[in-house]
Amino acid sequence: MKTKKLFALLLCAMMVSALFACAQPAATATEAPAAEATEAPAAETTEAPPAEKITLTFSLWGDPAEQETTQKALDVYNNSQDKVYVKALQIGRDEYNEKLQTMATAGEMPDCGMVAEDTVIGWARDGLLSDVDIYAGQENLPLDYLAFKYNGKTVAYSAANEVLALWYNKAMFDAAGIPYPPTTLDSAWTWDQFVEVAKQLTIDANGKHPGDAGFNKDNIVQYGAYVNQYTWQLEVWALSNGGSFFSPDGKSVVFDDAAIEAMQKVFDLHLVDNVAPLNDGTQDNGFASSLGAGNVAMCTEGQWATGFRSGLEGIDYGVAVLPYMKEKVTIATGGPTGVFATTKYPQEAADFLRWYNSEENNIGTIMAGWWMPTKMNWYTDETLLKSWVDDCELRAALPAAAYKTAIVDVALNTDVTHSTAWYYTPNTFEVIVKTLQPALVEAINGSKTAKDVIESVRDAMTAELG
Repeated sequence: MKTKKLFALLLCAMMVSALFACAQPAATATEAPAAEATEAPAAETTEAPPAEKITLTFSLWGDPAEQETTQKALDVYNNSQDKVYVKALQIGRDEYNEKLQTMATAGEMPDCGMVAEDTVIGWARDGLLSDVDIYAGQENLPLDYLAFKYNGKTVAYSAANEVLALWYNKAMFDAAGIPYPPTTLDSAWTWDQFVEVAKQLTIDANGKHPGDAGFNKDNIVQYGAYVNQYTWQLEVWALSNGGSFFSPDGKSVVFDDAAIEAMQKVFDLHLVDNVAPLNDGTQDNGFASSLGAGNVAMCTEGQWATGFRSGLEGIDYGVAVLPYMKEKVTIATGGPTGVFATTKYPQEAADFLRWYNSEENNIGTIMAGWWMPTKMNWYTDETLLKSWVDDCELRAALPAAAYKTAIVDVALNTDVTHSTAWYYTPNTFEVIVKTLQPALVEAINGSKTAKDVIESVRDAMTAELG
């Protein structure tokens, strides 16, 4: 039941991406049948829009709990002013991109809505997003690495901030007599140190560890680590190893030797080091299938993993900074919202999104652990910081001091925190999810090397980038 409950909570994680992160790119070959688009169920207080009000349609994805939360927010907005009425259009996550493309072709796009991170730049290029700036004239803007930019112009902002971190099972470390992973950048583990600790935490049915005589890699009862292989998350290791997936201007596929080497090191945690379970990386289930399942001591995941605490029974986990290969790096993401180009009311839609994206109106999602704020002052103002870290039961249990150094300090360090490639690169859904992700399965299971896989799809990725 614990695993089933965690998988259910996983659906709430991001606006991937939360957020959400957490909103993540949808899987391809293993998707469940997509739901039909339906309007989100209204809360009891919802009323029909007065005739004199402008009606805006806001599209979103999410599970029933998220739909209810969103509808409550819309009710507040609808009752706060007398000019605009916003109604929700719920679309299944796995069909969201395709459904909106179909609606665009038919000239039936919503006025505004959530936008998958991996489609923003392509949609801006193709004229699907309005050029209205929802923060025009505002002084307190989201952190710059949360701005999606096309041709030097910001076309969307993330509604949440998420950075990747290391999460660990405290009881497994205690049982092994191993100190918890470091929570500050200054003390971050090297990759080799991380692997060594993972070996000490990996145990077969006879209590042996990798490297011990008689260790049975086919009968492991506790794994030391799982580094999330959901494809977009692999970029952090390419950057840490001094490589990259794409050129800085987002116009070229790179996947250089350093990036390939980094990916191979991640895959070798299972293939060579025998410290990680096999996961083909085609589904966004890294946390749920590892640390959340109770048989893995460490895993990498976004900040949204804070929210999983409410659904785990008997697993007390903490947070730490990521290990590093050559450079200390993490990547940031967060599900954006945008005004669609076909709306008759771009300014009204922009005004609503600015309201909707504000921390004050998303405090419930922030306090539930799924999101972090996007504005700088929520990190630097001690009163505001305390309100969503120290006063948040889930973050306090990590504990709050560790969260502040492993998450907050890292998020503020722009030398360490980089925008995920989809903030500046078009067609990352086609390149990463449709082309690279299924191909990498053969590298993950060891039937091919990472280098062989990358070279086999390099031309296809270049063509998809456009």
